Amino acid sequence: MPRQADIARIAGVSQATVSVVLGGRSGVRMAESTRRRVLEVAENLGYVPHPVATRLASARSNMLGLYTFRATFPMEVADSYYPILVGVEEEAAALGQDLILFTGLSGAEASGEAAIRRTRVADGCLFFGRHVPEEPIAKLVDSGFPLVYIGRREELGGRIPYVGADYVAASAEVATRLAGLGHRNLLYVREADEAPSSADRERGLRQAAPDARIVRLDGPALTTDTVRGWLADGVTAIVVEETDTGAAYSAVRRALDAAGLSTPDDLSLAVLGRPPGDEPVSGFDIPRREMGRRAVRLLVDLITETETTPQQLLRCPPVAGTTAGPAPERDHA
Repeated sequence: MPRQADIARIAGVSQATVSVVLGGRSGVRMAESTRRRVLEVAENLGYVPHPVATRLASARSNMLGLYTFRATFPMEVADSYYPILVGVEEEAAALGQDLILFTGLSGAEASGEAAIRRTRVADGCLFFGRHVPEEPIAKLVDSGFPLVYIGRREELGGRIPYVGADYVAASAEVATRLAGLGHRNLLYVREADEAPSSADRERGLRQAAPDARIVRLDGPALTTDTVRGWLADGVTAIVVEETDTGAAYSAVRRALDAAGLSTPDDLSLAVLGRPPGDEPVSGFDIPRREMGRRAVRLLVDLITETETTPQQLLRCPPVAGTTAGPAPERDHA
């Protein structure tokens, strides 16, 4: 990390001057041009004051950052991120670590370099979200700053440490169960957005059902004519992607209800994950709480330079549910 001495050297001022400017001390006379030059150099170098800067350089603060690319942290139990946060908090407490929640930004600002650079005030940081802002994250990785993504990441040439769910194996298992029920005409509904978790689900489904038809949503809703048309084409099972938005499942469920179609009598329904609510939908469980716990343990291992596995995938247990049943006779016509 850059030091005040680096800023002083590049700005052509004394380290004492840098300390005055960055410390915001009043009552010290200084040319405005000097103050601006110091601040500009500090910004360009990515300088962030460390809360334990007065301690030995090798000392740690026992503070872990937690950064999400949403404007606010989810506190509703039904939110898919909530159990991750529970697991993070539990494991941090068990390991004697404090948490710093980086909040208050949204949209492009949340992925900006200045916002992400703030995480350096912690010993290391946990990140989660569907996408990686590659340039600022690459700078953290290249500098050796310990970080862990919650969710599998393939960006930056596979250099990002992560704890994720094995969506490929779990999705293939869902398709295999449907095939065992006699379904040969599957339709997979997914969101238009791209992310490694989406690619993993589709890859797993295609491993077990290579002929499955893929439909990407072009908006938040499906019409009843659309789902009735699927049945007319011989579709007997719909498989739906689960994401943190829940858009695909919500659109399919609303359209089926509006069309008066029931599951599994009219057709089977499975979700590659678990939708919010209590409906016993067939699919698989995502070990989000354990992902949060494992991510904290991995981050602490990286901070303390303990030998570890920097990329980990957890198994997703199957959920039988009640929305998938034997294929109707039209599938075999």
